[in-house]
Amino acid sequence: MTVSAMYPGTFDPITLGHEDLVRRACRLFDKVVVAIAANPGKEPMFTLEERVTLAEDALREFDNVEVTGYEGLTVDFARKNGLQVIVRGLRAISDFEYEFQLANMNRHLTDEVETAFLTPTEKYTYISSSLVREIASMGGDISEFVSPDVNTALMKRVGQR
Repeated sequence: MTVSAMYPGTFDPITLGHEDLVRRACRLFDKVVVAIAANPGKEPMFTLEERVTLAEDALREFDNVEVTGYEGLTVDFARKNGLQVIVRGLRAISDFEYEFQLANMNRHLTDEVETAFLTPTEKYTYISSSLVREIASMGGDISEFVSPDVNTALMKRVGQR
């Protein structure tokens, strides 16, 4: 049986922590769709198209990964695309309560899609897109947290502000 998963998120921008979770998911699932949420309510720094392009560049080494943007409910996207699993990352205990609630709500919306939690390598547990954006906006070095292409794009973006 082929099992396909999606790793949803805003990815504003994609970090090495995200890449680590994709690597782990690729070992578990035949296909992994990195599904980038339009999520205009969060006022992302990068457009959806830019986030998709940055993720495609960062994840080009993975043969079984597809990157796409989407709008609407995550479980609806999963069902429409034949994805049986939603992959979510847990960096710290503080993530668990929200992710547990989200997984239960998704289960309530459909029993066709399961949620799998993955934890990142220890060196990535403290990285988040919002912290990376904040460090970059204050002129800090983010090269340890993102791929070179993302670093360049983010530094250009904050330089325009």
